[in-house]
Order: sequence, then structure tokens, then C-alpha cells
Amino acid sequence: MVGGPSRETVSVCRERGNTRKRTQLTWSYSWESSQPKSIFQKKEYRTKKNMAVKRNELDEVEPTSLWCSTRLGLAFVSFLGFVNLYALRVNMSVAMVCMVNQTALEELKQQAKTTVNDTVSFNSTFTTNTTGSEGIIAVDSGCVLQRDGNGTASSGEFVWEKSTQGYILSSFFYGYIITQLPGGWLSSRFGGKHIFGWSMLVCALCTLFMPLAARTSVAFLIVLRVICGMCQGVVWPAMQGIWARWAPPLEINKLCGFCYAGSQIGNVLTFPLAALLCEYGFDGGWPSVFYVFGSLGVLWFVAWMYFVADSPTEHPRISEGERYYINKSLHGKISDKKAESTPWVAILTSVPVWAIIVTHTCANWGTYTFLTNIPTYMKEVLKFDIKKNGLLSALPYISFFIVINISGNIADALRARKVLSSTLSRKIFNSLGLGLPAVFVVSTGFIDCTQSTLAVVLLTIGVGMSGFQYGGGFLANPAEIAPKYAGIIFGFSNTVATIPGFMAPLAIGLITKDQTQEQWQIVFVVAAVVYILGVIFYIFTASGELQPWGADIPDDVEIKMFSPDQESKASKDIVKREGRIPETETLMQNSKM
Repeated sequence: MVGGPSRETVSVCRERGNTRKRTQLTWSYSWESSQPKSIFQKKEYRTKKNMAVKRNELDEVEPTSLWCSTRLGLAFVSFLGFVNLYALRVNMSVAMVCMVNQTALEELKQQAKTTVNDTVSFNSTFTTNTTGSEGIIAVDSGCVLQRDGNGTASSGEFVWEKSTQGYILSSFFYGYIITQLPGGWLSSRFGGKHIFGWSMLVCALCTLFMPLAARTSVAFLIVLRVICGMCQGVVWPAMQGIWARWAPPLEINKLCGFCYAGSQIGNVLTFPLAALLCEYGFDGGWPSVFYVFGSLGVLWFVAWMYFVADSPTEHPRISEGERYYINKSLHGKISDKKAESTPWVAILTSVPVWAIIVTHTCANWGTYTFLTNIPTYMKEVLKFDIKKNGLLSALPYISFFIVINISGNIADALRARKVLSSTLSRKIFNSLGLGLPAVFVVSTGFIDCTQSTLAVVLLTIGVGMSGFQYGGGFLANPAEIAPKYAGIIFGFSNTVATIPGFMAPLAIGLITKDQTQEQWQIVFVVAAVVYILGVIFYIFTASGELQPWGADIPDDVEIKMFSPDQESKASKDIVKREGRIPETETLMQNSKM
């Protein structure tokens, strides 16, 4: 979209006695300009008795190397944090396959079909119809469920029906949804380091107690899952607040992308490792899943508390050059001062904020559809055994991880070379991250178990393309439009976007009662439709620019906004009153696309 340039001038004055310090900043917008400078030259003047004296001039700050930097170290530790975050979240999805006696459930289902008004005892002896040493059990006329060579039947400890499994899986999100907004507010007030770290420690400790809970009662297990959800609910908003103070504008995509890609590596590692622990682990197999991942979470907490600080100013080991570069590149956007008040009305009525909320919700429907149900889909439809299931379930997330990091670097490179504006970059990458998965997941639904390899390929590509959302899409958007309130915005967004977290598993459990391919096709089509709705809404409403209410301005600064006509008059008044031509400073900003 092409249009004429416009400008807004901010005249900033500080009054102290008879001394006045004036800083006048001019923001210039143009539909034809596409790249902001990461730091602008700031000139301040002290005026006394109408005499203008140049006080200070800050030269443009040159970026320090990203390699071996403290901010890259933060990205790595937070990457490991998100590995743990998702390992502690999805371990139940894999362990559930081992915990539940699928053979018993099949037998009960057959008895229910052939027996009317007959009470079925859960203490009955169940048998399976295996064939030879191939280790396969017939499930339907077209495909067989693959077993390992010894033909061992599914012998989990618990006879939980699909509805019970759905409640256990979804209970996490009942806790997750209620702490998103408080997590954003707490991180804006007290910093994200302690919010992230201590919540993860509690989650890890709860995970260690889950085998005991499962063997005690379903209710106890659900309570622990809810507590884990509450702890993890504060993590994403806290991390948004941390990156708002650590990520220079032209590095935000690659730093955030690498950090959040830990969530996908968490899936990659959890699925096969949990599958192996189920098969060969101690204490019956599946309990070792929770013991191992819970212990790793405790170890990560120790590293996080030692290596991480809320901001460059507070970090004890950062170099002065890097500290200066980060702080100056974020000058005028955010400071180390913790938020004392929140512009709730401005946030809730901001169209770019609602663009994030809606597309986040649509994206999460697809994410949670696959996150909690890929192992089940591969078992019920593609008929893979648990060991192969774990390895193949990880493939989509390896693809996801690769796409996140590639797309993040591409997005930053295009912005640095002024090929795309922040807004246009967000819209393009977000559309790719939602639109492409919609195509591939629908195609997956029409592939049966006789073409299982093709189904895995399509699923891997479809889930992998979602990485464009993380690398260059909506995920880093809050830190761009309002750095000071990024945690709050993301907390509010993730609160709404968590609704699919407990709705999707329940809906899928109801839709796939008979575990047929046709039922799974419905699941995939619904996910594709939701994806497309997210694409359309974000294209028409999103922005990548700093919002007027989102800047971090000190309390003792008076801000006056001038229109272009008022600016000319204001400049003449300064000349007449102070006997000088006002020095202005230009910060090229991207237009709203």
C-alpha cells in the first residue's frame, strides 16, 4: 500500500528549578519506508536564561557479536527451559499408551456389544488373538496393529476408558488457563526470572509424584496435572517479559525463535525417550517416564537461577559493550523499571492485540490437536507399536524445530535489508505458519494404514510448517507492539488460546470413540478450518509497530504530540522563545500495513 509520508513530533521537557532540559523527537512514517534503525541519535539541550547549550550526543550504537554473547547464553538456557517445559507437559501423552490396558478395553468393548444388561468385571482375565511370532493382533479387516517380535499384548495397569483418558490429558489445561494473565502481570511487576524458575521447580516436583498419584486414584492424578498446568501457565508470559528487555529489535526473531524452539525439541526428545522408558524403564516402565523428566526439571532450575538475570543491567557477568548495545537499542521502548500500572483499556481495545489473541487461539487448536494426540493417532489409525510410535511421533517436531530457526533468521535478514517491514513480515510468515499446515493435515486424514509412510511424511511436513508462526509470525509480536506490557499481552492472549488445550482433547475423544480413520478425518478437517480463520483475521488486523500506549516513558517526562501543522508552529514558538532552531531527531518507523 503506497501513501504519502506523515510525521509526529514528541517534545519532551524536564523542569528542575530554573533549568529546563528539552529533548525533541520526531517520528517519520512512510508507506515506502520499511526498516527502522535499531537506535537513534539523541540530542539533549540544557537551556538557562534563553541560552542553548549542547549537553550530550549519543552516537549510533554498533551491534556487538551475537556469538559467545550473554544474550545468546540466555537463549540457550531458556531453550533448555522450554525443552523441560514441554517434556513435563507431554510425557503423559506417551505414558498413557503404556499405562492403559488397551487389550482390556477392546475386550470390554466386545463384551458390551454382545452382552445386554450384563455387569462386566474389571478383574476378568483378558486374552488376545496373536498370530505366530510376527507379534500382530487383528484390529480391523484392512490393517493390523504392529507389535514387537515376542507378540506381547498390551498389559497396562489401568483400565481407563477414552473419556477418562481425555479428562486426565485435558486437566493440565484447566490449571494452565487460570495463571496466564497473573503470570504476565507478575513478570511485569517483579521480573520473569523468578516467576519462570520457581514455577518450573514446583511442576517438576509434582511430576515426580505422578506414579504414586496414578496408583492411588484418578482424582489425585488429575489434581497434580492441574497444579502442573498452573505452574506452566506463567512461563510463556514471563519469557515474553524477559525478551522484551534482552532482545535487540533486529535480533528478536532469531533469539525468540531459538528459545521457543525448545518446546519442539522437548517433544522430539520426550516421545521416543518416554517410549523407551515405557518399554524398558524401572518400576514397571511407565513410572520411570515421570521420575526421569521430573529430575531433569529440578536440575534445570539450578542452572536457570545461576545463569539468568531479568535484564542486562542486572546481569553480573555481561560485558559492558553488550550491556550498552542492548539497552540503547531498546531505548525509548522499555526500561529496567518494573511496571506499576497497566493501561488495560488501551490493551483490550487495541486491534493489533486482538490480532495476536485470535491467531494464537486458532494456532493452538492445531497445536494441541497434534501435541496430545499424535501417539494415539499413530496407534489407532496407522497401527504402529509403542517403540516405533515414539520415534515417529517425534519426526513432526524435528521438522518444526528446523523451520522455526530457519524462518527466524530469514525474517530478521529481510527486515535488516529493508525488504520487508515488521508488519508485512509478521503477516507473511504467520500466514505460511497457519496456511501450509491446513493443507497438509487435511491430506493426512485421507491416508490409511496401508500408506502409513506417506501419512507420516505429510504429518511431519504439516506440523513442521507451523514453525513459521514461531520464527517470524505472531509469537514475537507482543514485544514489538508494547515491550513494557509484552508479558501481560501474551498472558491475556494465551489465556484465551488455552481454551483449545482442554477443548481439543475432549472433542477428539468424543469424535474418535470408534477409533476409525473417518473419525480422524473429521479431526483434521476441523483443525484446517480453524487454521484458515486465523490466517484471514491476522492479515487484516495485525501490526508490527510500537503502539502509542506501549512505549516506556519515565514518569517525570511530559509528552506532547503534534500533528504536522502543529509541529511547524511549535518550532517557530521555540525559535521565538529560546532564540534557537530546535534540534530534532528522526526515527524511521515502519508504516502500518
